[in-house]
Amino acid sequence: MNSAAVTASQVVMNDRVDQLCVNALRFLSADAVQVANSGHPGLPLGTATAAWVLWSRHLRLDPADPRWPDRDRFVLSAGHGSALLYALLHVFGYDVSLDDLRQFRQLGSRTPGHPEYGHTPGVETTTGPLGQGLANAVGMALAERMLAARCNTSEHRIVDHRTWVLAGDGDLMEGISHEAASLAGRLGLGRLTVIFDDNNITIDGPAERSCGDDAIGRFAAYGWHTVSVDDGNDIVAIDNALTEARSVETAPTFIRLRTTIGYGAAGVEGTSKAHGAPLGIDTIAAMRDRFGWPHEPFHVPEVVRSATSALAAEGAAAREEWLRNHDEWATAHPDLAADFAFDRVPVPRDVAALAGLIDTASGGRTATRQASGAALNALAVEYPALVGGSADLASSTNTAIPGGDVGADDYAGRTIHFGIREHAMAATMNGIALHGGLRPFGSTFLVFSDYLRPALRLSALMHQPVIYVFTHDSVHVGEDGPTHQPIEHIEALRLIPGLTVLRPADTTETALAWEIAVTNTSGPTALILTRQNLPTLGNVGIDEVRDNGFRVVRGDVNEADVVLAASGSEVSLALEAAELIDTRDVRAAVVSVMWRERLQQVFSNGDRPLGDAPVVWAEAGVPTGWRAIANDGDAVIGLERFGESGPGSQVAAHLGLTPDCIAKAAFAVLGRTASWR
Repeated sequence: MNSAAVTASQVVMNDRVDQLCVNALRFLSADAVQVANSGHPGLPLGTATAAWVLWSRHLRLDPADPRWPDRDRFVLSAGHGSALLYALLHVFGYDVSLDDLRQFRQLGSRTPGHPEYGHTPGVETTTGPLGQGLANAVGMALAERMLAARCNTSEHRIVDHRTWVLAGDGDLMEGISHEAASLAGRLGLGRLTVIFDDNNITIDGPAERSCGDDAIGRFAAYGWHTVSVDDGNDIVAIDNALTEARSVETAPTFIRLRTTIGYGAAGVEGTSKAHGAPLGIDTIAAMRDRFGWPHEPFHVPEVVRSATSALAAEGAAAREEWLRNHDEWATAHPDLAADFAFDRVPVPRDVAALAGLIDTASGGRTATRQASGAALNALAVEYPALVGGSADLASSTNTAIPGGDVGADDYAGRTIHFGIREHAMAATMNGIALHGGLRPFGSTFLVFSDYLRPALRLSALMHQPVIYVFTHDSVHVGEDGPTHQPIEHIEALRLIPGLTVLRPADTTETALAWEIAVTNTSGPTALILTRQNLPTLGNVGIDEVRDNGFRVVRGDVNEADVVLAASGSEVSLALEAAELIDTRDVRAAVVSVMWRERLQQVFSNGDRPLGDAPVVWAEAGVPTGWRAIANDGDAVIGLERFGESGPGSQVAAHLGLTPDCIAKAAFAVLGRTASWR
């Protein structure tokens, strides 16, 4: 029989075929873990039935085009169960071969231990750190609703898909899941469904030892529609639950699915032994006998391939219909098609407004958080795809933009109220970016970057162009005291590979920082901004920052006796120090290092862009990284202790962040002493 001529319903809706397909997923997963001698077979064995029902009856996809914009998204939040995802991708016809399954968890393979976005076709997000995938899915579902509100017309439904999640006990124990689920419920994300693999087992034993939550009650309290399925192998009950989820448009759906971890593996099923270790050759052999399965590893019956081929054909037809619809829509609405590109990172129509801010900024004193707000609002006019908000701090971080709020009754707005949920904010932004079509930004105080760091790290790992706006960047926060005064945070951010960290010194550099951020489409960007006002330095040397990471704002580094190099608010201190130094007939040049990593790249090429004079490096944070780039004979001024509560300028002076201290350090590197009193 020609499988292409057979519809999926004719092939799939058959008890025998269903069971063969479920068992194929089970044994492909178990075989992969066994060959690797590493992995997690328990979840795949316990949830294979639910996965099959979802993928065969409810998930809209086309394996020939894993990036089809209007596909359904499937997120394996419990990423340790990756063997199941790879088995699904293989049997459904993605570019994941049996050889790839045989190379599970091996160096250089396409089937790594946890799913990695961009590494394996069909993987929607990098999961592994528990709870991240669920929160990413909230962002994906939110992006779908926001784009539908912007792009769909009465004639064309261009955005019309769903987001599905398979999560485990660990996902729900992590705090990020509480934050994300609460946000999703408040936003009424009816296109989101979470299937909870409720097997009551963690690595250390029964989950009830550490967690007695009523998961159904918890999600209901968050505003979710809830369903319970008591038998994880009941195909009809699972199908009914998923069908019910699809019928609810005003709230996300949470399905509690009672399963048995390691189902079918005698001696380990239902215990923590099934979680994270190979089952063993004898156990797998006994399981094959139990299910009447051939003893050949990585066996896939032809009927399974016929069933999934028919499903793939239906998906391909749906994609072809969507492409025709999309072409008609793009012709009728070229501006929408240009602003909300689904197949690439959307970019601004123009950044001329930012160039205008760079060229005209002069005089006065402005906090860089305020300069950022001006740049963001100017940019928003030319960047309809730019959306975002703050962790309940928009008035302090200056991140409110025109266009209205996003809410359950109106997804056409641009400002997302993430609430005091920094971790979920960052992970949700990852989901928005991964979905495509929108460019997300989010903001909070720099000191709270610790609360979202795991998700920010994944932004970098996945090369997602998320923009982070971190304000209140130093001890100048003042009276709020050391709990709110970041010391180690800038340096900690710079340690993340692939994260662009920009700390502008004035209004001009802040506008440039936004230009760099929105044109960076290969990874995340962090803007580090002040609460206190700083002098505007003008646009002298501003173009150098793009190429070299710094600009000279006073003097000539090649003629100077000493160079004062600083970032952010400390640049103005360095300028005042240079004036003091001048009174002692010493020539001082001042350099603003907005982008230290770019300067380090220049250094690594063997160039000496700061000349041959000794350098005094200054930043209101731990000095570790600055010491790494300093030459012998240079000096580094920073902070190696927590701050104090008091007026910001007094705290800074108490900690040695003054023009006088910088000037004295300059004379010290020159082997001289000086006093101004």
